[in-house]
Amino acid sequence: MLNGLYKKQFEVILDDADIKIGGSRDWDIHVHRPELYRRTITHGNLGLGEAYMEGWWDCKRLDEFFYRIIASRAEDKVSPPVMLLGKVISKFYNMQRPSRAFTVAEKHYNIGNDLFKAMLDKRMLYSCGYWKEAQNLEDAQEKKLHLIFQKLQLKPGMKVLDIGCGWGGAAHFAAENYGVSVHGVTVSTEQAAIAREYCSGLPVTIEVKDYRELQGSFDRIYSIGMFEHVGYKNYRDYFTIVRQCLKDDGLTLLHTIGGNKSSTSVEPWADKYIFPNSNVPSASQIAATYEGLFTLEDWHVFTHDDYARTLIAWYENIEKKWSTLETRYSEEFQRMWRYYLLSCTGGFRSRTNQLWQILLSKNGVQGSYSIPR
Repeated sequence: MLNGLYKKQFEVILDDADIKIGGSRDWDIHVHRPELYRRTITHGNLGLGEAYMEGWWDCKRLDEFFYRIIASRAEDKVSPPVMLLGKVISKFYNMQRPSRAFTVAEKHYNIGNDLFKAMLDKRMLYSCGYWKEAQNLEDAQEKKLHLIFQKLQLKPGMKVLDIGCGWGGAAHFAAENYGVSVHGVTVSTEQAAIAREYCSGLPVTIEVKDYRELQGSFDRIYSIGMFEHVGYKNYRDYFTIVRQCLKDDGLTLLHTIGGNKSSTSVEPWADKYIFPNSNVPSASQIAATYEGLFTLEDWHVFTHDDYARTLIAWYENIEKKWSTLETRYSEEFQRMWRYYLLSCTGGFRSRTNQLWQILLSKNGVQGSYSIPR
């Protein structure tokens, strides 16, 4: 009886998204355990995601399923206590304080370099590609790097800081193609090991360090796909540190996922399984926290398709190469990773999430300056 009520609630949510239980379309879902209805209604997206990991339901095109779910604002129709609890905690506590800076590396970036090598492009760039006139993932990632470094007007001999350098792909590219020296920092020991090896022989140094410990003076500073881990309570600190490290005539570029609404935490499933303590910033949160520190030179909104295409390319790479990974990673992990990549794809297609490149100067660029696109 009670489960029947939960099923009706579940069906109402799905109806608004044009999704059917047991339907024949690619985005319809097939339920293997009827307990799914209660679990989803009482635990929201955490329950839905965990149930998928455990094989309680399936869908041929998860990306299309999530596009419809997110676009129909399903999260507004179910607010279980677990979702509210995360918001309350993040309001009162700094979830990204220095003592927790390395948590996301331990949970995510240190999972295994073999996983990320199988998924990413040859430079192991773990951020949105730029697909304008690109034919494949390699092209999109290379075009993204050229776009960033042309916006920053890199010139030979410049000293550059890469905050959140990942596996060293961007630092290597900048040093090799633009003749600059790069200092990269990451909170991941696994990333640092690859980055040091990859950048060997180039004027690139790599440190395992929290951005709050940064010192020095740099001509240019960029951060690609790291700001999502800073947390809204620390945005002002981030920009203050960048200003302190940037020369007076310097430029800094922030490449980050952005959200349409200000938030204080990510949704519970992603917080538990993928990116703990993360926070997707809104435009107002970013602008308010660099105010008085920087001059805005450009705010580039990528198309809704750029990150969706990047995520699908990563998903296809993983699925194609899973036979090389399955001895180290369980079937539940594979389902978790698939859910992560394809639910994010739906988020970008729905325009709930976006990708921004924000170019800032310390004192305003003088004279004419044509921003590349």
